[in-house]
Amino acid sequence: MYWRLPRGGQLWRDMQGEPNKRAFFKLLAADRVRALIAEAAGEPVGWCSFGPRADFPKLERSRVFHRARPNPASWCVVCFYIKPGWRGRGLATSLLRALSDTARAADAREIEGLPALHAEGARLAAAFAYTGVAEMFEAAGYRRVQSTTGRRLYVKSL
Repeated sequence: MYWRLPRGGQLWRDMQGEPNKRAFFKLLAADRVRALIAEAAGEPVGWCSFGPRADFPKLERSRVFHRARPNPASWCVVCFYIKPGWRGRGLATSLLRALSDTARAADAREIEGLPALHAEGARLAAAFAYTGVAEMFEAAGYRRVQSTTGRRLYVKSL
């Protein structure tokens, strides 16, 4: 829900827990959440959330995630969750590949990836990898684009 809020700070702290859960279920009921769920033996083991950039007001206001040449029609993948025990197996990369097909079917023409920063080759703690890592975007065919801050951003044309 972080990216769906108009701003962070106190609002984010006020929304944590039950308020976030209620707000998310309202979005689900209104069919305003795009996500993929990975299952193994009928159990959910991972998920990713994505949609038009305009669906994520906090992202629109972010000074960190701005492309040098923005595309207002771009979609974004904003969140991954992989269940412990399933991490490090390529599941997030598989979800990322699958969401391209889902987004294309919904008329998206471009998807942006916002990977977490970490030293190349270093392992990133799961708590900080919720937006994905550069290596998985590269493995899924995304190309690096210039940001206004020097941050690594990735784009895939559909």
